[in-house]
Amino acid sequence: MPSPDEIAARLTKARADRSPISSLSAELDGFSLGAAYEVQRLLRLESGQLSGWKLGVTSRAKQAQVGVSDPVRGHLAAADALDLGEPLVVADHIQPRCEPEIVFIMGADLAGPSVTSSAVLAATASVAVGIEVLDSRYTDYKFTMPDVVADNTSAGRYLVGTAVPAAGLDLRLIGVVLEHNGEVVATAAGAAALGHPAAAVAWLVRSLASENEGLRAGDIVLSGGLTAAVPVRAGDVVTATADRLGSIELGCT
Repeated sequence: MPSPDEIAARLTKARADRSPISSLSAELDGFSLGAAYEVQRLLRLESGQLSGWKLGVTSRAKQAQVGVSDPVRGHLAAADALDLGEPLVVADHIQPRCEPEIVFIMGADLAGPSVTSSAVLAATASVAVGIEVLDSRYTDYKFTMPDVVADNTSAGRYLVGTAVPAAGLDLRLIGVVLEHNGEVVATAAGAAALGHPAAAVAWLVRSLASENEGLRAGDIVLSGGLTAAVPVRAGDVVTATADRLGSIELGCT
């Protein structure tokens, strides 16, 4: 089996060349989740400054779309952030898709193997509506759990709206609407993310504890796509709206 460094280099090249590769699991017998997270760790070291973390496949809609059944985690490179009003350059990606997120902005450090949702909420400074741009390096988004973990959970770009204080918000009940070229294509509530977005973030913290990692004050956390992701092309416009959190729009060129 190739080394984790060799697998990481293959994924890095696929992203740089904007050319998809076949599933690693289909080629490598015994490619495990542990090996995949080691590949992801190596990619993280190459990513430069990090702005935070991301969760994947936290909603039933997303699990059904990609054929996996448990959450996964990845990291957010600061260089991948989109500014409000900045367009997504579709040609910079292989097969971009957009999904709506509830974003946490941490106000305090948080770490440990037994962190709960209530601890997450206590450590959260503010929340925002966000759009994550996924871009799998695998042909037609066909992958197993280890594949997507090694690929940093299909991380592409991300857009975060204006943050609002988290206090007093019931994030389970916040309704989210995803529009594509002016048409409503999906709706959901915050509860789609493991029953509560804070539960998803708590899972993330517990998972990071296995690598002696945790969240730091100021970190951005994408708590997981709440709907199936919509493919985008140049000329498209995607809008995500969340009750109490506002609306953000992403144009594609």
